[in-house]
Amino acid sequence: MKQAGILKNRRLLLCLTGSVAVYRAVELARRLTERGASVESVLSMAATKFVSPLLLESVTGRRSYSDTFQYPMIHIELARDSDLMIIAPATANIIGKLASGIADDLITTVFLAMSPGKVLIAPAMNWRMYENPAVQENINRLKKRGVNFIGPEPGPLCCGEEGYGRLSDIEDIMDEIEALILDKDMRGIKVLVTAGPTREYLDPVRFISNRSSGKMGYAIAKVARQRGADVTLISGPSSLRRPSRVRFISVETTEEMKEAVENNLE
Repeated sequence: MKQAGILKNRRLLLCLTGSVAVYRAVELARRLTERGASVESVLSMAATKFVSPLLLESVTGRRSYSDTFQYPMIHIELARDSDLMIIAPATANIIGKLASGIADDLITTVFLAMSPGKVLIAPAMNWRMYENPAVQENINRLKKRGVNFIGPEPGPLCCGEEGYGRLSDIEDIMDEIEALILDKDMRGIKVLVTAGPTREYLDPVRFISNRSSGKMGYAIAKVARQRGADVTLISGPSSLRRPSRVRFISVETTEEMKEAVENNLE
């Protein structure tokens, strides 16, 4: 479900670094712009090897930056004027520099001028690099300072291997951006949501069901989580994408739904 109101007129700073997943950040920029956000972008020099600043400007209709010295004091202006800084994809290199306080390009200097709570990092790299103790230590250091992370996800990687290292799904990144923008007026509240159809089997093959899609329940669970609630979603069979960072319980029959609800009412 689109929620244009959440991002409408919000000023977002999308930072791209030199991961092969950088092409997916162009789609993220387009989607954010469609939802009403004002998206400016910063590309590391390595990122410009994959995509050009002109491409980002064409997608967002806003200025794109790559040179620290192109505009005086631009790092302060971008930090001051942005509601949220998103680094997607984030390489092991940029994570290490941010954790160490290094400021040798436009992304790192903007980061030092931002409040940690207003930064979202979406890592993307080979699984061997992601699991390296140095990278994990740098991620934990940033998390302790209040920096937000999403992903990476497991799956096939561009190198032909599989493991944790894929950039998170664009829709999940969008959900997390909206969650960071929204006020957390439901923090500390536990929410139990039921959604979707149930099935009553006539025999091992045939069953009676209904046309419930689950859209309403999934949307309620998503927004409640974004507003800070601790959400459990109990769902019958549905083709909808599961909301991120909610406790999900899959059921099929009415009896299973009843049992799951009773077991989680507390």
